[in-house]
Amino acid sequence: IGRNGSGKSTLLQMICGTVTPTEGSVSVGGRIAALLELGSGFNPEFTGSENIAMNGSLLGLTNQEIAERRDDIMAFADIGDFIEQPVKKYSSGMFVRLAFAIAIHASPDILIVDEALSVGDVAFQNKCMARIRELRESGLTLVFVSHDLSRLQLLCDRAAWIHQGQLRAIGNPIQICQDYYAFTTASSP
Repeated sequence: IGRNGSGKSTLLQMICGTVTPTEGSVSVGGRIAALLELGSGFNPEFTGSENIAMNGSLLGLTNQEIAERRDDIMAFADIGDFIEQPVKKYSSGMFVRLAFAIAIHASPDILIVDEALSVGDVAFQNKCMARIRELRESGLTLVFVSHDLSRLQLLCDRAAWIHQGQLRAIGNPIQICQDYYAFTTASSP
């Protein structure tokens, strides 16, 4: 958690390897699937179906794994015939549905979510939260950035508060969220 501009998204990009740290290093063990910026990893001219193949490949799936998981991805995304439309015609909610469905079906060891789920409708958000809980119970590591403190407390075992590019606190999500909330309300104009 942290205010806009505190460095949360930059940290996630460093974990994913899309941004190089100016100092220090980041070490990651396992396959990463990330939902960062809306549309990252998708070609807007490609259909949803074509983007399943391309994005699945970018996430390290073989052509056979993509073919085996395609129906499950499409069922989870639940966007119907739009799967054969170019994604540039998708609403932001449809985009997130497809991106999340691909990410969770890539068998990641680490799932990184940067505010992406706040775009979908409530029913889809709940479906995603249930799936994330299932994946976490099976050993998945979740790195979740959100301004929704209640969702963060429900999903996370630990919370990190970043302020002006520095780690301000790390620990129990309920305590960290309370401290962060008190700080932000006390320092608001």
